[in-house]
Amino acid sequence: MLKLLGDKPLGARDMDAVRSVLDSDPVANCMVAARFEAHGIAPRLLGGELWTAGDPSNSLCFSGANLIPITGSAADLEYFADRAVAAPRICSSIVGRADLVMPLWQQIEPAWGPAREVRPVQPLLVLEGAPAVAPDPAVRLVTLDDLDTYMPAAIDMFIGEVGVDPTLGDGGRSYRRRLATLITAKRVFARFDDGEVVFKAEIGSMSRRVGQIQGIWVSPDLRGGGLGAGGTAAVAAAVTAVGRLPSLYVNSFNLPARAVYERVGFTEVGTFATILVD
Repeated sequence: MLKLLGDKPLGARDMDAVRSVLDSDPVANCMVAARFEAHGIAPRLLGGELWTAGDPSNSLCFSGANLIPITGSAADLEYFADRAVAAPRICSSIVGRADLVMPLWQQIEPAWGPAREVRPVQPLLVLEGAPAVAPDPAVRLVTLDDLDTYMPAAIDMFIGEVGVDPTLGDGGRSYRRRLATLITAKRVFARFDDGEVVFKAEIGSMSRRVGQIQGIWVSPDLRGGGLGAGGTAAVAAAVTAVGRLPSLYVNSFNLPARAVYERVGFTEVGTFATILVD
């Protein structure tokens, strides 16, 4: 175990180096870049700490609600692992480039494992240009007035994707606040038929170059009818319209979803991995 006492988060002097690293792969780094561009490097505003084993230009990891290795050598990953397990765990997942996440998890697993679920191959996709299918004109921005109607679909999606009910613990208050924040930022989309949500999606992270789409969901009894393709195309077009590159990542085993995204025109540019920890 490395000697970690006295380690401090990065500061203002490191801003340029961090910005350069995040810009080097804007699609893979969208989640951290969005926070960094909005809030800077101070942990209180960033929602987590940025770590380096030495030089942030080639050794960087974000530690917050997610642990996200950004760049680093095998020795850097060992440092990040040691630092992660030296304090109480605050993250619910490790996510990011598979070539960094998987070896990092190998070192953390003895302390944090077993994982609730390991998703080692998640194609990272982007859409260049217009979608290949017509965007669904019925998909629109969700408003705060829609929140009560939207919540059941969002909860169903979350349980299906993450395997945990987001309403546990506080009755859903924190999850509702998270959705309200996204709605206020105009990053939540849905199609409502007869007062019910039949398609939904969110732009989970929005950097100055990329919009990462998440939480894509179609009402179970309507799947296979084209709502997913048209809805995803509509959200992707909305991302493009504000000058960002639409991106998302998907589980390799979710063949129906992968087929939809291919139909819309998304292409693979990398591989993510996610470790869900209890």
